[in-house]
Amino acid sequence: MPNRPIRFLLVDDIHENMVALEALLRRDGLEIHMARSASEALEMMLVEDFQLAFVDVQMPGINGYELAELMRGTERTREIPIIFVTAADRNEARRFRGYEAGGVDYIFKPIDPVILKSKAEVFYRLARQAKDLELQRDELREIARARDLASASLRAHADNSPLALVECDADLTVRGWSGGAERIFGIPADRVIGRFLGDAGCLHADTMAMLAGWIGSLDSLARHTAEVVARRDDRDIHCELYGSVLVDPAQGRPSLSLQILDVTERHQAEKVRSLLVGELNHRIKNTLANVQAIMRQTVRTSGDLRSFSERFSGRLQALARAHSILSDVTWSSASLGQVIDDQIEAGTLDAESLDRSGPEVSLSPENTLRLALALHEMGTNAAKYGALSQPGGRVGLSWRAEGEDLVLVWRESGGPKVAVPVARGFGSTLIATGIGDNRADVVWHPEGVVWTIRISRGFELRAARPPADPPATVAAEGRDREIRGYRVLLVEDEPLVAMDICAGLEDAGATVVRIARTVEEAVEAANTDVVDVALLDGNLQGDPVDRVAQVLRNRGVPFCFVSGYGREHLPGGFSDAPVLIKPVDPDVLMDMVRNIAADHAADSAMRQPGPVDA
Repeated sequence: MPNRPIRFLLVDDIHENMVALEALLRRDGLEIHMARSASEALEMMLVEDFQLAFVDVQMPGINGYELAELMRGTERTREIPIIFVTAADRNEARRFRGYEAGGVDYIFKPIDPVILKSKAEVFYRLARQAKDLELQRDELREIARARDLASASLRAHADNSPLALVECDADLTVRGWSGGAERIFGIPADRVIGRFLGDAGCLHADTMAMLAGWIGSLDSLARHTAEVVARRDDRDIHCELYGSVLVDPAQGRPSLSLQILDVTERHQAEKVRSLLVGELNHRIKNTLANVQAIMRQTVRTSGDLRSFSERFSGRLQALARAHSILSDVTWSSASLGQVIDDQIEAGTLDAESLDRSGPEVSLSPENTLRLALALHEMGTNAAKYGALSQPGGRVGLSWRAEGEDLVLVWRESGGPKVAVPVARGFGSTLIATGIGDNRADVVWHPEGVVWTIRISRGFELRAARPPADPPATVAAEGRDREIRGYRVLLVEDEPLVAMDICAGLEDAGATVVRIARTVEEAVEAANTDVVDVALLDGNLQGDPVDRVAQVLRNRGVPFCFVSGYGREHLPGGFSDAPVLIKPVDPDVLMDMVRNIAADHAADSAMRQPGPVDA
């Protein structure tokens, strides 16, 4: 074969002799190599495989006999047949030495072409047969390797599969029991193979009767499925069964191949899902009830519509931010420090005017929501009437464990002189009754109000952590910047939310050029409309807004995400785009529009080329 040639080696110090031999031996499928010395021949034999060597006896330096002895002393060249070529007399002593050195035959000069070709033909055919046998051996090895690999792969798939693979004969005697079956039922293979499947104790009598009906049908085309309750270690497990009836074409005997999947965890997950849906409905209704109560109480204590809007929006924002904190921890528990940091980030509290101290505390979801509202009310009151209403005022917020209680103390100082209020407002009522099992006391000291709140359950002290840098307070800078005349693209699929945002923008003097409710509509608007700023929901009817954000970025239009998602669930690659979490305070939204439009205008001005000297 072309890729497996037969190679002969000619060794003679006279080149013309080798050329003559090569002419006589030449044929298809045969490669003839020539060496003019023993050392050259040895080097060639280390590189190539030769099936026959013609060696001249009389060579200078190392003669033919010595070369043969060197070849027999090396593993690689030991099996190469050697035919000596000589012009010397046919001496028995010479013959003996040649055979002793490892030669298999002699050719005497002058060479008879017929004798040369006949002897070469023998070794050529032997070599060809050896090559063919090697090829067949390699092919058989490859077939055996592929067979073993396929068998091992099937065995590994069967053993590692989450499915239990069980093979039974016509009498439901077990003939195969995979590693998956051992894991699902906890029964080793040697305890069931060769025995009736029902004796294993993992399948109930009604299931065995069903399997007997499957195998009795003799329908090899049918795909049998069922969901049954099986047993493992005296407990029930839910399983899905998939069965196929196989009929031996030679003997006509049926067998049953079973694939069994343990779906116990899925059943449990469905129960958990049902409980979670119920809990979600409960939380949603509770949240809506809280919003309704906040709305009603805010209406009762508000003198006008503007006052109601500001108070209600602030309380709703505090509730929404507390929900975001709990969502980040999957509604397990949030730290008191997170709740305080959130109030600072929202601008309710000023980090520079706040002195905080206390151990690490985890709060239950209920206490997190209630404390967030209470801190919002205390911070808002302090900013309007108390310590934070004038420069130099401070708020001290400390907490400690006292017996079985967690005690929080809010202490104001450096503000205007405090007088006892004539009537208690909604904020004070919320602080007093909203958390701490109705155990909240207030003292109206002339130098500053002091609230003491006791919480007896729904908290846990944790190991202290190094104090973190306080978050930056949201600045109100930019509110004096005018947005009148700004052209805004609003990408929002919730009609009520879109209507509310649109009304706020138009009240501030901006123009909403389009409200896009689908991704395709938003992409078209981003490509064609002339806008100064875009407000982008994170998801439109289930579709992400990556394409919209990319088009805006390519056109150089500044935008802000306005979404119920946190940044981790928003399109990647736009970490520099600001994010506002719904529900959004109208003032914060207007500030964002002012700031990003103004920043974009400043960046554009900086990129303009400067004047060129004439």
